[in-house]
Amino acid sequence: ADHDAAPTGRPPDRPGAADVATALAELDRRFPGLRFRLVDEQGGIRPHVKLFLDARQVRDLRTALPAAGELMIVGALSGG
Repeated sequence: ADHDAAPTGRPPDRPGAADVATALAELDRRFPGLRFRLVDEQGGIRPHVKLFLDARQVRDLRTALPAAGELMIVGALSGG
């Protein structure tokens, strides 16, 4: 599977998308339910999730996604 490619030295497949919202929609097609965990019902990024595009935090899902850009999804860890 594509998500297993990184350990071999190959980067995982990147969805071709014009913006962050489209990239998340494509990832949700590949991994059903992923978008719901990242984006709330009003279309905002959930508080425990941070999105970074080329090391800059993304707060707007309409942010353009350059062809060579790297989108990183980081979720907070919690527990007790």
